[in-house]
Amino acid sequence: MSIAPERIVGDELMDIYRKVEAGERLSLEDGIRLYETPRLTAVGYMANLVRERRHGKRTYFVRNQHINYTNICNKFCKFCSFYAKKGGPDPYEMTIEEVRKRLHWHMDVDVTEIHMVGGINPRLPYQYYMDLCRVVKEVYPNAHVKAFTAIEIEQIALKGGVTHEQALKDLIEAGLDSLPGGGIEVLSDRVHRELFGKKLGGDGWKSVARAASKLGLTQYATMLYGHIETNEERVSHLMQLRELQDETGHFVCFTPLSFHPEKTELEDIKTPTGYVDLRNIAVSRLMLDNFEHIKSFWIMNTPEVTQTALWYGADDADGFVHEYEITYKEGDFGNKQQVLTLSRMTDMILEAGREPIERDSLYNEIKRDAVVSTKKERKLIPLSVS
Repeated sequence: MSIAPERIVGDELMDIYRKVEAGERLSLEDGIRLYETPRLTAVGYMANLVRERRHGKRTYFVRNQHINYTNICNKFCKFCSFYAKKGGPDPYEMTIEEVRKRLHWHMDVDVTEIHMVGGINPRLPYQYYMDLCRVVKEVYPNAHVKAFTAIEIEQIALKGGVTHEQALKDLIEAGLDSLPGGGIEVLSDRVHRELFGKKLGGDGWKSVARAASKLGLTQYATMLYGHIETNEERVSHLMQLRELQDETGHFVCFTPLSFHPEKTELEDIKTPTGYVDLRNIAVSRLMLDNFEHIKSFWIMNTPEVTQTALWYGADDADGFVHEYEITYKEGDFGNKQQVLTLSRMTDMILEAGREPIERDSLYNEIKRDAVVSTKKERKLIPLSVS
C-alpha cells in the first residue's frame, strides 16, 4: 500500500511537490522554502523522485587520483586551510618529476581520472601548466585530465600574456580534458568581498566557463556551503548555474561542498552537520533541473552521510580520491579518511540499497569483471566503456 504524498510532503509543500512531479522549474522562492522548511524528509523525498526518475538505483563512482601541485597562493581566502602561511602548512611546489612519481604511486588501481588543482602561485611559468597535462598523458595515456579551476585559468592566461580562450586551447593541446568546478565558492558579490576578494569574481568565473564551452571543454560545478552564505545566496548560486547551463549545456555534474573551518580564519564557525549536508544535496537536485548528475563528495561530508545522500538526490559518490589535501591532509583533525578502495566503495553503495556503476569522467559506464565482497554476500557485478 503506497503512502499518499501529502502525508510525506505536508500541505505546505504540496505546490512544490506538484511542480516536481510535473517536471516544472522551481523558482527562487521555492528554493528558499526548501531550505527553510523543517520537513527535511519531505525535501529528500522530492529530490529522490527526481534522482530515481533520471537514474533509478544506479550510483556512479570513478577511479581517481588528486594531485595538488602547489600550496603557494596569493589570494589568502579566509575559508582556506590549504595555502602556505605562517603557523600553517609549509610551502611547496612540485616539479614535473615529482608529479610523475606521484602518478606512479597508484598504477595498480588503474586510475581513469587525474584531478589536478593548486594554489595561485605567481612563480610558476606558463609552460609548467602545459607540462603538468603532458606528464599525466605520458604516464596514463588514456586517463582523463580534469584540472585547473577558472581561478587558475585566469592566472595561467595572465602568466602567458594570452586570453582565457588561448590558454585553454594550449592546455587542451597539451592534454587537458575538462575543468573542475571549484574556485567560485558561492556566486555572491557580498561573500566574494568578505571571504575571497582577491580572487576572480562571479562575472569572471562565468566568462571562463563560457570560453571553455565554446571550445567544447566539459566542466563541473560546485558550491561551498556552511560558512557565511545565506539561504537566498545559496539558491541564487544554483539559479545562476542553471541559467549558465541553459546557455552553454556543458556542465555534467554539480557537487555541493561542505565547509571545514578547521585551521582557517573562520574557525569559530561550526562544521556543517549531516542534516545540513543532506539538505544542500537535496535542494541542489531539485533546483538544478538541467544538470544530469549530483555528487556527494564523501571526503568532505563522510561516507556515512554519502550513503544517506543517495536517497536525498545524489547519484554519484565520487571516487577513490588519493592524496586530497585541499580540505585536510591525512592524519589531520582526527585522522579523517582519505581513500576508499574498490571494495569499500561498492560495499558503501550496496549497503545503502543502490547499484554501484563504475564510470569514466564523462559518465560512460566502465565494465569490468570483478568480484565485490559485501557484508552479506559476494556478488559478481559489471564494473571497457560502453
